[in-house]
Amino acid sequence: MPSASCDSLLDDIEDIVSQEDLKPQDRHFSRKHVVPKVRKRSTQKYLQDENSPPSNSTIPGIQKIWMRTWGCSHNNSDGEYMAGQLAAYGYEITENASDADLWLLNSCTVKNPAEDHFRNSIKKAQEENKKIVLAGCVPQAQPRQDYLKGLSIIGVQQIDRVVEVVEETIKGHSVRLLGQKKNNGKRLGGAPLDLPKIRKNPLIEIISINTGCLNACTYCKTKHARGNLASYPIDELVDRAKQSFQEGVCEIWLTSEDTGAYGRDIGTNLPALLWKLVEVIPRGAMLRLGMTNPPYILEHLEEMAKILNHPRVYAFLHIPVQSASDSVLTEMRREYCVADFKRVVDFLKEKVPGITLATDIICGFPGETDQDFQETVKLVEEYKFPSLFINQFYPRPGTPAAKMAQIPAQVKKQRTKDLSRVFHSYNPYDHKIGERQQVLVTEESFDSKFYVAHNRFYEQVLVPKDPTFMGKMIEVDIYESGKHFMKGQPVSDARVYTPSISKPLAKGEVSGLPEEFRNRLGNHPSSVSHTSAVGRDFASSRMALCLQNLRRDRALRVSVGLALLALLLAFFCQNL
Repeated sequence: MPSASCDSLLDDIEDIVSQEDLKPQDRHFSRKHVVPKVRKRSTQKYLQDENSPPSNSTIPGIQKIWMRTWGCSHNNSDGEYMAGQLAAYGYEITENASDADLWLLNSCTVKNPAEDHFRNSIKKAQEENKKIVLAGCVPQAQPRQDYLKGLSIIGVQQIDRVVEVVEETIKGHSVRLLGQKKNNGKRLGGAPLDLPKIRKNPLIEIISINTGCLNACTYCKTKHARGNLASYPIDELVDRAKQSFQEGVCEIWLTSEDTGAYGRDIGTNLPALLWKLVEVIPRGAMLRLGMTNPPYILEHLEEMAKILNHPRVYAFLHIPVQSASDSVLTEMRREYCVADFKRVVDFLKEKVPGITLATDIICGFPGETDQDFQETVKLVEEYKFPSLFINQFYPRPGTPAAKMAQIPAQVKKQRTKDLSRVFHSYNPYDHKIGERQQVLVTEESFDSKFYVAHNRFYEQVLVPKDPTFMGKMIEVDIYESGKHFMKGQPVSDARVYTPSISKPLAKGEVSGLPEEFRNRLGNHPSSVSHTSAVGRDFASSRMALCLQNLRRDRALRVSVGLALLALLLAFFCQNL
């Protein structure tokens, strides 16, 4: 009801305007008589404000992002791809977590401790009021966990859409992309391989050749996240390798949940891929194979031995045995027996002299007896694996092994200690003192006192920190050995091989950017860095160009809409 103070009711809202008031069209024509008052301001401050939007701005593409990745090399490759796309879009990838506006946490679901670290990082981010995007196998496998509620998630096969997820999260929205990549109903290996990337080490390219696997191990949570086997075509993998070498990479790692199963879903196999890859490896560069389970390499032993003898392929293979007890392997559903594993190892040791064979062992799997464990100890004592990954069993939620009768924690812990003691009882490199070896230098040691190189068998060799060695293949004389390394003195008159005609990208520089886009924007690739303001101008990125076009189209549509609205208002005013 109208207020009592009103003398009369208005028939229409337009009755508010009296006869003496200016009509809308009169106000419009009066604008030319309005003289704006000039407001003085600091030119320098104005320029700073224009170039540097406020840190709390919700405009996407200007924030700082801190990333952390747990887990395998496949996960690390995914993290590199996500960082590259974000940097190409304009976000700044920072190493300072407290300085970041958003945390991108790329998780691993293999063991409990890795997930505990992931959960604690989420809690810390929330305490510091950071925006959060979650990636990796944990949220992919169990997206409905309580501590993930309300948070943005990007699936392991959706990493090519990380910019969208981050953009919406910056705006305050929660986004979840967990779908599978498919083409005509067939599952694909994952996101495209030609995406922008920031390599953690500019000299090493990690290429995922397939995702998922064919096994159904009772203890494995990764299968819940990565799913069944899906392989990339050979030509796409070869193209990615070529591009990497053109960007100065001197070492390629092939990775997946099971490299040995590669190609079974697309009518090819691992040796066929490897023979194509070795054709494009330049002199002075090397290829390293990732983990393969025994069942799938058994079919290709002859071909694999030939490939591992190739001078540009490391004579190194990671073949997990997990246990030397057939009864335990059966409970694990590993689809091989100990004799199969020994056959692979014995054949490769004979056909590839000096080969390094790494393996994994789980201590304390449900049902493992003392006798079962002693069989595993005997296997380690027999083969004296130079690289041995010893894992205490952790029951992962949702896996069949988690429902089995568990071995007491103190027993698992003791068996882990006992096997570790056996492993540390021998030194695998003592007999190599005095050898002259050719090694490829790729990184700096953790203590920053040496450069780290690897010889033909992917054994770690520490060399002096001479900047001219980085990314090069040099000759050294071995003068000292330890449990996990050797030390080498460079030979004074030895040749130094340059692995690529291209200079390696700078640390933090975005890779995978086609030359045509660099030329179009007039920027040298070295100007694009995760700490560079150039990135905020969408420099040197195919994706950035597409996004610019999209925004331009949106702006055009908005302009047209405003123009039509103005015409309608003018028409309305003229007819009043």
